Amino acid sequence: MLKPDQKQYWKENLTYLLILLSVWFIVSFGFGIIWVEELNQIRLGGYKLGFWFAQQGSIYIFVLIIFIYVWLMNRLDRKYQVNED
Repeated sequence: MLKPDQKQYWKENLTYLLILLSVWFIVSFGFGIIWVEELNQIRLGGYKLGFWFAQQGSIYIFVLIIFIYVWLMNRLDRKYQVNED
């Protein structure tokens, strides 16, 4: 049985995961496939924005999400005193 602090820790962890994976889904699937025609009206560095998201943008966002997740989890670990320091 999990203690109340452990339940709250995992609840916050899953909330972070849900939010970050939702952002990744919207950027990769939404911007790269669903709204590509609308985004292609905008240019970024000479390329259509929808094409850019499909080819590179979603990868950049994914790497950024990894760093954000690490930062959030380090902060959460310190909050619940389960950090490795």
